[in-house]
Amino acid sequence: MRAKASEVHNKDCVKVAVRVRPFNKREQDAGSRCIVSMASTSISIQDPRESQNRRAFCFDYAYWSHSGFVRDHRGLYVPEEPGGRYADQNSVFQDLGEGILENALQGYNATLLAYGQTGSGKSYSMMGYGPNKGLVPKLCERLFQAIRENQESGQCQVFFSMLEIYNEQVVDLLSRGSRNPGGLRVREEQQRGFYVEGLRMIPCESAPQVEQLMEQGTRTRTTAATHVNANSSRSHMLIILQLKQIFSKESTTKQSNINLVDLAGSERQRSSGSEADRLKEGTAINLSLTTLGNVISALADVAVGKRVVHIPYRDSVLTKLLQSALGGNSRTVMIATLSPADICYEESLSTLRYAERAKRIQNRAVVNESPTERLVKELKAENARLLQRLSRMGQEGRRASEETKELRQLLTHNELQIRAIQTLWEQHLQEALKDWEQQYATLTQERRMMQMHPYILNINEDAQLSGVVKLFIQEGEWIIGLFDSSQRSISIKGLGIQERHAVFRNEKRRVTLTPLPGSKVIVNGNAVYQTTELQHLDRLILGSNSTYLFIGYPSERGADDWSRYDYDYFQSELAAAEGIHLGESSAGSNQTDPSLLAVFYDYIKLMPMVAEANQMSQELNKGVEFKLEIKNLALSDSRGHDLQKDIVVRVTSRGSKQVWVWSKAKFVNRKFLMEEVYQQFQAEQREGERAEGLSAVALPREKDPFWDPVEPLLLGMAHLWLQSLAFHIPLEEQLEVLGSEGTEEAILQAQLVPCTSTGLPLGEDDILIDPTEVLGRRLDFQLVLDQCCGVRWIKEARNRGVQIGFRLFDCSQPLYTPAVWHNINPLLDHRVHFTSLCTSQRLLDYLQSSAVVVELWGLQEGCTSLSSSLEAVKMTAEGTFIIDEPGPPETAAAGSGLSGSIRALQRDLEELRSVNVSLRKENQSLREQLNSAKNGEGVRGRSMRPSCDAEFARALKVFYHSMTSVRAQLQRLHRHRPSEESDLLGLRLFVDEQSRLLKDFSEQLEQSVSTLKQDVAAIVRRKRERSGIWS
Repeated sequence: MRAKASEVHNKDCVKVAVRVRPFNKREQDAGSRCIVSMASTSISIQDPRESQNRRAFCFDYAYWSHSGFVRDHRGLYVPEEPGGRYADQNSVFQDLGEGILENALQGYNATLLAYGQTGSGKSYSMMGYGPNKGLVPKLCERLFQAIRENQESGQCQVFFSMLEIYNEQVVDLLSRGSRNPGGLRVREEQQRGFYVEGLRMIPCESAPQVEQLMEQGTRTRTTAATHVNANSSRSHMLIILQLKQIFSKESTTKQSNINLVDLAGSERQRSSGSEADRLKEGTAINLSLTTLGNVISALADVAVGKRVVHIPYRDSVLTKLLQSALGGNSRTVMIATLSPADICYEESLSTLRYAERAKRIQNRAVVNESPTERLVKELKAENARLLQRLSRMGQEGRRASEETKELRQLLTHNELQIRAIQTLWEQHLQEALKDWEQQYATLTQERRMMQMHPYILNINEDAQLSGVVKLFIQEGEWIIGLFDSSQRSISIKGLGIQERHAVFRNEKRRVTLTPLPGSKVIVNGNAVYQTTELQHLDRLILGSNSTYLFIGYPSERGADDWSRYDYDYFQSELAAAEGIHLGESSAGSNQTDPSLLAVFYDYIKLMPMVAEANQMSQELNKGVEFKLEIKNLALSDSRGHDLQKDIVVRVTSRGSKQVWVWSKAKFVNRKFLMEEVYQQFQAEQREGERAEGLSAVALPREKDPFWDPVEPLLLGMAHLWLQSLAFHIPLEEQLEVLGSEGTEEAILQAQLVPCTSTGLPLGEDDILIDPTEVLGRRLDFQLVLDQCCGVRWIKEARNRGVQIGFRLFDCSQPLYTPAVWHNINPLLDHRVHFTSLCTSQRLLDYLQSSAVVVELWGLQEGCTSLSSSLEAVKMTAEGTFIIDEPGPPETAAAGSGLSGSIRALQRDLEELRSVNVSLRKENQSLREQLNSAKNGEGVRGRSMRPSCDAEFARALKVFYHSMTSVRAQLQRLHRHRPSEESDLLGLRLFVDEQSRLLKDFSEQLEQSVSTLKQDVAAIVRRKRERSGIWS
């Protein structure tokens, strides 16, 4: 249900609309779940991890574009049924676009802001795709239609401007000349407010002219993004339509600005306080969006009556230009777009919160009168007075020739001024028409070439910028690269592009591509080094990340739709070549783990950024290499549950062998800082000011985005299961320390030793059959770390060291072994004694179901070793670490009756303990008496008297040791995977090996269980025999 536009736009508060898009292909393939629901103008979102947690929001408009639509014969997406809930492009325009247009025609400034994460549908809502035109082209069509309908009442003039804000620099997308390296300046005048100095404003007479200018601006934006290595999802695009209406009869002029703003992607970085970067956060790349949020929050506080000292309009370029749209002289609409997929929950919730704050803002819109028209009226009035004076002078017959001459000169000057003002519009229009004719001729030539020759077209992360640049491959040999002085060259720019990068040959209607030495060329996800024949719709990546789609001769094209080969397709293809892919769904399930899907998306999103960072490092001679890794891919917690997976970037200095591991958020931040350094380096190269090895490259270390102080690195983990401690059975294991991606980092020899309070190991007689016997009693054990063997970290560089860290039960801080340096097989010989003074059920459950996670930490020269923090650790008088300390009594909160019951139970427990101790003493005494009484029976008698408990204990000990090897075999089965490059023979070998491992596992398990059965049967049999004798 939607309110009418005329009702809504008469008020000056910011109006907010929310639109939910359909699942994209990736979300469909992964079986994503919809977590957004909508009723009338309210929208709710469900936390996928906690189904009971739902957040509800209410807005001025809510558009359901997720489902319930079909594509008709014209290619338009329309509701499946008449009156269906699906909101198409026309519905959105009727509510939002018509209101904006109505305000502009009335003389008000109007602004439309599109906000949302990258890929949430902002550009589709604003610009549209194919026949499904968005708000901007529809608004232009309706504007000129309204102008034609009102021709008789007055003259209308429309000026069009298009600009981009990237990294706090303003770029005129319609500029004729070369780009100013620092961008255009934003200035302020008391009457105009903030404006862009030198921004080109082009007069337009029709919607096709505006459409042509938008195409030109998009082409410029694409080219500029390639040249400066910019990320289009991080840039803001502003389209400004200046409408001037001159009403001759009323002698009035209404002038209004329509600002159409496509904001940068609002995706959140999943970062915590521990990931804070030592360098400035976000850099200028995020400043505008961050400041916009601060402005909206401040204005929202003002709207609800809070006192706000300062609204930070001046803190960024974007907020300066949008000052009138937010709390100023404008009528403003915001459309917030979001994905309904469960994996986008955090970003979608953030968007909804942002939009909720924005709807509180109130503006002060007024009708604008043009100062130019006021000047014309004043000049005409002055001319009328001059003519009147001249007429009176003539009637009086005076011969004041000098005064008459002066008056006529003044009259002529005023008339020239009026004529100049009135003809300025016609002159601008004629210049614009000449430009438009030239562009139309260029476009016609391009379309003719498309029907004659093969070509490559650009693919951009922003779908609106894809397919804009077309590079034609005519017959003969063509060199592609930075080199452009030859007539047979195709000039491109971008990171990693060489002067002469590759050669295209078009001979006999066959096109081949030959990489030149030192250049990077990838075809369909695989690097090529020799001549390769191209097929229609082949995917090319030149340099670090210049992506193109090859379009063959018209006879090869058929009805192929190249739109499915989007930017993500290129990156997914690259990831698959590296062995990173989602894989096929298992039989009977088409659902992919959302956490894995999110990691996959992050991986393919960061791949081009890592390639660009490596290229910048190479060109700036930094000697630093970046590599993507999946954190916790093969690791689990103390209960064996998978740890949350995330993307990290491993940074390695090739010279010093120093290594850093950066979080995704930190790397993205550093990447933009690297871009600033690289652009400064390029600017100095162009100006010829660069001295060899100096300038932008030689930054102080503390300001260098390629460098960080070294820190200890987590190399891998191993699990030492604690179940044997519940039975007082010692355990000795060789643990495989696995890296984050499943690689073997080292072998660790470790022991668990049940012991007395003084540290003496317990004997077989102390082994328990029933673990609950430890409840309420003191439990002591030692964790012994003997030695690490084959440490891969130190194999790679001998100047490194290692430490072992671990945390047990409720210990708040980890404990660490002393650092050991320069040894591939470091001897640790580290022993830690733990004590539970009164074993609780919670500790017993922990021992029976959990493992101590042993962490292997890598040290490098210059970093401080890890130390154990003992502030919160309590110790016994013997110097052992206390775990499972009894918590504070809960009797105070429970009432007197409950506290009395607890005290009574505690007394009973103490009595039972004392009885148990006395019975044990009596049992020991009887045993000694029995031994002395039957001392003459010899060996046969002694062999029948061993304790059944001890025999059970020995049998269990054997069983636990055998199960250790069974568990190791199971882990090997889990890690056993076929190679991505395996052919049919390789797969057969893998199946044979898998069958052998399964057989070994089955035999070991069967043997362990069979041995236990036999031992138990023998113990029972002997017990019966003894019972017969002793009876």
